[in-house]
Amino acid sequence: MNNENSNIPVRLIAEIGVAVAISTVLNFLPLFKMPQAGSVSLEMLPIFLIALRWGGKPGLMAGVVYGFIQLVVNPYVIHPVQMLMDYPLPYMMLGIAGFFSIRKNNGKDINYTKVFFALLTAGLGRFIIHVLSGVIFFASYAPEGQNVWTYSIVYNGSFMIPSLILCYIILVVVLKNFILKKDMR
Repeated sequence: MNNENSNIPVRLIAEIGVAVAISTVLNFLPLFKMPQAGSVSLEMLPIFLIALRWGGKPGLMAGVVYGFIQLVVNPYVIHPVQMLMDYPLPYMMLGIAGFFSIRKNNGKDINYTKVFFALLTAGLGRFIIHVLSGVIFFASYAPEGQNVWTYSIVYNGSFMIPSLILCYIILVVVLKNFILKKDMR
């Protein structure tokens, strides 16, 4: 690869590769697994780090790559649109966190409230896509008589909310102890 003609820094490509690999390993170490799919884990954390460190576009790219790795590692596909809605699209949404400016006015300190809203917005994007997939493709899993929207929201929220909380807590520790000691790039 000729680095002079490349618009993407080699370091970014390497960090995305490492983040996707770590996310894949973290996916295999869930704290809690749901019966039909989904788990409470830290798989989103490395994707969030790429997004916050490099910005939205690299974050989106890292999320898409991770989504396709998930498709290869643990596929459950019943329809091409469902495949997109359960694998690359929801993880791509995690990159939205990178469109938030998380620095305080002086540019040296991190505003943890902004980090919270960055993760919340990105997590909400993933959550919405999973809920839609649940409503469209997995309505048959809802108990008889239960509203399919309620079922999908509760089901997906039961693993997404704890995962986001854990990611935020660990991300705050990582940002305070490691990132602030060095420039984020």
